[in-house]
Amino acid sequence: GFDGIDLNMGCPASGVMQKGACSGLINNRPLAKEIIDATKEGAAGIIPVSVKTRLGFRAIDFSWITFVLEQKPAVLTVHARTVSEMSKVPAHWDKLKTVVDMRNAMQSTTLIIGNGDVKSLSDAKQKVAEVGADGAMIGRGIFDNPFLFSGNIVLSDKTPEEKMHLLLEHMRLWQDTWGNTKHFPILRKFFKVYANGFPGAQELRMQLMETQSPEETEQIVASFLQALYS
Repeated sequence: GFDGIDLNMGCPASGVMQKGACSGLINNRPLAKEIIDATKEGAAGIIPVSVKTRLGFRAIDFSWITFVLEQKPAVLTVHARTVSEMSKVPAHWDKLKTVVDMRNAMQSTTLIIGNGDVKSLSDAKQKVAEVGADGAMIGRGIFDNPFLFSGNIVLSDKTPEEKMHLLLEHMRLWQDTWGNTKHFPILRKFFKVYANGFPGAQELRMQLMETQSPEETEQIVASFLQALYS
């Protein structure tokens, strides 16, 4: 079964937001409360209910954070930007210190997780320590380094050959995990991470982004490695 239910009240995608969902709930607190209450009732205390949101809609609004904390979620994850900021400005991690202080002043047991611009495990630990949060959530950073959580693989230090072997390993792990239940093109977004930073990477990347199967990908990688050795 599931370990918990996380309510997304932070996604800034316009199509979703305009329907009043996700970050649109920041402007509809009665509905946000109704959703949280109904979810907690359905969970019946068996699994925790958490909320992920942003610092505000058009401007930083700590009254929204206070409101969510008053609903007593097990965890509150705060993306350190407003909805309007999308990901166009650096995350305001300094404001998360205020969020933590607010939680503490309320004597709340809600855990605070920070999110935004976390690039590595060491970066996450530093940010968490600076603001006193209970943890960090990593989003886009995983697309820059799919092996981020291993803590010991830095792609920029790898040779082209090593990057290709890591790509193939990533693909094998994908197959072992999902089999045929996921569409292969979903995996391709990671290929550009490996085909990067060496001569011929752009052409290789263009070929990889057109692949439709693991077999086709393996053939392209094999051809690249053969040319590399010759």
